[in-house]
Amino acid sequence: MVKYSEYIQEEEIRKSLIIDINDFTDAELENSRLSFARNSKFIISVASNSGYPSHNKREIAFAGRSNVGKSSLINSITDVTGLARVSNTPGRTQMINFFSQDDAFFLVDLPGFGYAKASKDAIKKWKNLTYDYLQGRKELELVLFLIDSRHGIKEIDENIMDILDSAAVSYQIIMTKYDKINKSQSQKLIETTNEKISKRAAARPGILVSSSKDKYGLDIIRALIYRIINT
Repeated sequence: MVKYSEYIQEEEIRKSLIIDINDFTDAELENSRLSFARNSKFIISVASNSGYPSHNKREIAFAGRSNVGKSSLINSITDVTGLARVSNTPGRTQMINFFSQDDAFFLVDLPGFGYAKASKDAIKKWKNLTYDYLQGRKELELVLFLIDSRHGIKEIDENIMDILDSAAVSYQIIMTKYDKINKSQSQKLIETTNEKISKRAAARPGILVSSSKDKYGLDIIRALIYRIINT
């Protein structure tokens, strides 16, 4: 596994408020590794709120624009190839997909938003489905809000963040595809992103960075999920 230090200098981490491995205890890192090494399984895909699975466990949802890498990230942190469907065609995740992790909590893959080539009816359906989940799902503990490192936070991302803020749904920013940008770009990106989320009521402080391709940042994401689920 590629270490954070190979991508981000210590001074850059300090200045940019990137969440680092040192923010977690050895016990959290080991327990989260064990938790995600156990059974990960697909449960159900739903197209309306009447189809949500009934349980008393916490849920961690993954949200973001189409093609931001939600499914790839779920597959990477669970280390199960094909658990979440990955497609080269944006907009293929049209339903809410629920995955059980070690029968202890759920990972939830929300439909990607912002795919311009989808029909208006499809876009409206996906939007309503996602909004209903974000605003009304009592089991939802945290949204991991994925942003493509190459593009940063766009207006459409801010629209979803407005909804999360108004619904008081806590969310954590994850910059995906971090291997696609250089260090000079990353510093500006992180500073700009931090400035934007610092003004957001429901945004958690700090930023996670990841690359499903190079497998870095995954241990940090697992540890954060473990901490949230067990708090």
